[in-house]
Amino acid sequence: MSIWELILAFVVVVLMLVALLANVLVLLCFLYSADIRKQVPGLFILNLTFCNLLMTVSSMPLTLAGIIYKSQPGGDQICHVVGFLETFLTTNSMLSMAALSIDRWIAVVFPLSYHSKMRYRDAALILSYTWLHSVSFPIVAASLSWVGFHHLYASCTLYNKRPEDRTQFVIFTGVFHTLSFLLSLIILCFTYLKVLKVARFHCKRIDVITMQTLVLLVDIHPSVRERCLEEQKRRRQRATKKISTFIGTFILCFAPYVITRLVELSSVVHINSHWGIISKCLAYSKAVSDPFVYSLLRHQYKKTWKDIINKILKRSSINSSALTSESHNRNISQLNE
Repeated sequence: MSIWELILAFVVVVLMLVALLANVLVLLCFLYSADIRKQVPGLFILNLTFCNLLMTVSSMPLTLAGIIYKSQPGGDQICHVVGFLETFLTTNSMLSMAALSIDRWIAVVFPLSYHSKMRYRDAALILSYTWLHSVSFPIVAASLSWVGFHHLYASCTLYNKRPEDRTQFVIFTGVFHTLSFLLSLIILCFTYLKVLKVARFHCKRIDVITMQTLVLLVDIHPSVRERCLEEQKRRRQRATKKISTFIGTFILCFAPYVITRLVELSSVVHINSHWGIISKCLAYSKAVSDPFVYSLLRHQYKKTWKDIINKILKRSSINSSALTSESHNRNISQLNE
């Protein structure tokens, strides 16, 4: 193995471990907290977590083996199943992010009618569509034998080995990425930009009220005035940072891989195998960033996983105290004898 392959193998191992730990923690928070389970966005986050976990335990290990051995790991049957899952899970996770953005858009732009527009039934219907949409493409690809081990990405994914099917495969790949990556990106941009517009409008209203209050309070201490102005600035930046993170991570993780897949269809451009694996690793990194972007850094999830940790530590502390007390009593009884 070259130094580049060692580095890429190490990156895949790190991505696997962090993605597994972070997504399991999200799943534990969902199971532990009744408040999280009651919320409609929790269904979308649960679906996204499920996709990320399954991707971590199915596709990533085979990619790691592909990098190490430079050949297809396992038999054709295993590779076909993993390639099918990879196509399904990638599409499903993209559409789940789009569903989360729609939920946020309705909650912020239509707050009074949110509970009537986004119920559990509505969320279940959206998830049903994402599953139906996501499974349709790998079914078509598998039926046409367009799933296999691709050396450029060292992974089991969409791959056409027959030159006579090239035109059909090009059309299929273009439609697939248009209705998965591009559609999800358009939905993300539309919904979150609408959310940002509303957030900025509310920030301006709060800023006007704050400035009027500061003008009226003539005797206010300068340090208090400075803190108010700093909070104004942070409030304006908070919504922009969050929305930039949602859209930015989506583009950063998926765009290089999608563009590489489309450029690869051209026989004119030669793509370096190292870049192919790097673009695949970037797509895998979405399974690492999603738990933090959508869940673990939010206040409710922070509180939940801290409660879980405290409960575990408290239980171990109680067990330790009980063992110490038992040992102490045994020693006393031995002395009395």
